[in-house]
Amino acid sequence: MLTLSRYLKPYWKAAVLAPLLMLLEVYMDLLQPKLMADIVNQGVAAGDLATIRNTGLLMLGVALIGLIGGAGCTVYSSIASQNFGADLRDDLFRKTQTFSFRNLDKFKSGSLITRLTGDIVQVQTLVQMTLRVLVRAPFLAIGGVIMSFMLNPRLALILAAAIPVLFLVLYLLIRVSQPLFLKVQEKLDRVNTVLQENLSGIRVVKAFVRSDFERKRFGEANRDFTDIALKAARTIALNAPIMTFIMNVSLVAVLWYGGAQTWNLSFPVGDLIAFLNYVTQVLTSLLTVGMMMMFVTRARASAGRINEVLEAEPEIADKPGASADAIRAGRVVFDRVSFAYDEDGRELALRDISFTVEPGQTLAILGATGSGKTSLVHLIPRLYDPAAGRVLIDGTDVKDIALEHLRSRVGMVLQQAILFSGTIRENISYGKPDATQEEIEAAARAAEIHSFIAGLPEGYDTLLGQRGVNLSGGQKQRISIARALLVRPTVLILDDSTSAVDLATEARIQQALKERMARSTCLLIAQRISSVVDADQILVLEDGRIAARGTHAELLAVSPVYRDIYKSQQGREEVIHGA
Repeated sequence: MLTLSRYLKPYWKAAVLAPLLMLLEVYMDLLQPKLMADIVNQGVAAGDLATIRNTGLLMLGVALIGLIGGAGCTVYSSIASQNFGADLRDDLFRKTQTFSFRNLDKFKSGSLITRLTGDIVQVQTLVQMTLRVLVRAPFLAIGGVIMSFMLNPRLALILAAAIPVLFLVLYLLIRVSQPLFLKVQEKLDRVNTVLQENLSGIRVVKAFVRSDFERKRFGEANRDFTDIALKAARTIALNAPIMTFIMNVSLVAVLWYGGAQTWNLSFPVGDLIAFLNYVTQVLTSLLTVGMMMMFVTRARASAGRINEVLEAEPEIADKPGASADAIRAGRVVFDRVSFAYDEDGRELALRDISFTVEPGQTLAILGATGSGKTSLVHLIPRLYDPAAGRVLIDGTDVKDIALEHLRSRVGMVLQQAILFSGTIRENISYGKPDATQEEIEAAARAAEIHSFIAGLPEGYDTLLGQRGVNLSGGQKQRISIARALLVRPTVLILDDSTSAVDLATEARIQQALKERMARSTCLLIAQRISSVVDADQILVLEDGRIAARGTHAELLAVSPVYRDIYKSQQGREEVIHGA
């Protein structure tokens, strides 16, 4: 928790004013029982109406001052805590943006969502309660004890005996509950992950009639969360009755011995009433502290999870002195590159890959599913780093190039087109927000999507649903291509990005790419031979290795693997055309 306190520094004035105003309220509350004792002892007992009236008005004034202090504390504690939460959430989000794919694989998206929402809310609420309740309760308890000893030291010993028992109970409950609250947040991570997967893949769920399976999967995650949450709640539930029991026993003892002293006329009735009020204030405050400590325990678990993200080192970051102008022509070289997704490098996805793509050339990459095609292109913009070997652009290792410069010069179009809620214009200009309408339309024409967009009632201002839900797969892919073409990258990577468009449209897109991106280096992953026949060089990957390389004609002559792919696709095309 202390490591997160730095987020309060910009709002230190509000963070200081809140507890000061609360102390004002506490002081006013401590005066009330003493004033009440004066009314009983000096007013009621003596029949002095003036004393009753004057002291009553004073009590009203004291209450109003306490109200001002309490209200002010609420306002300033809200200002401090809400801004604290906003800044922390912003920093946590910024940190996730620096993570490599391997970092994201470690934390999981569902867990990150929980940390950005629920965990931050827990800590933010704790800050507000600390500035209010954790100031009010302890000081009210301390002030009540002092006032009790001033009224009757012998009776105050009852409080002195009850307080250590209360703290012992509180300590034991905190020790038991803290591990439970950590498990609660972990189980909530699982619920969010299952929910996110189900909502993002709802079409697949319905298409394969797997609603029952998904309900069962969510039900199991939800039940696990509920069980551990109930276990934690049962632990917390012990706090209130135990502490209330101790408080009531203390009050009975005060009434027993204090009443005897009042009966013997050694302790005024008004002082006994005031003493009971102070005892109630003390014990109620300690009960509040106990409940707060339960909340503190849960917030500490959340703070630990937040710090885990903030302290995580991005596996991919700029080196000191990284070049910000290394990429000029776009010559790409893989020098004996190997890569593994696991950190220890035991399961290699790529093995000893070497090739060169000259500026303006197109390299096509073919291979079976799992052969390493996507893994290979992910190394160019440093979405991952190789386990061995080097990836160079224009003679500079990509590890020595500033990430912002590298990724601004390397354009990627993924097979799974990712669009954002907003207009079509905003999605196409995502990489170049200041693009003109003419530039946006030119990119859309090259991607063979301009005619479709122009035919929409709102044109380029058409709003897209979440992930472009109101578009077909081919339309989303072509908008993604337009987005990449708009920034005119030096190196363009197309990861099977035309798989959802027909052959004729794909041919027109490729022709437009040749014209628009003639000077750019292009790496093209494809499943169809028709997509790669005109490439300057073709790599055939098999089990993470280069099985063959050459032009289309050369591979047909020397590569059995390529020839088999060609024959199988030609056969399918003949069947299709024959039908």
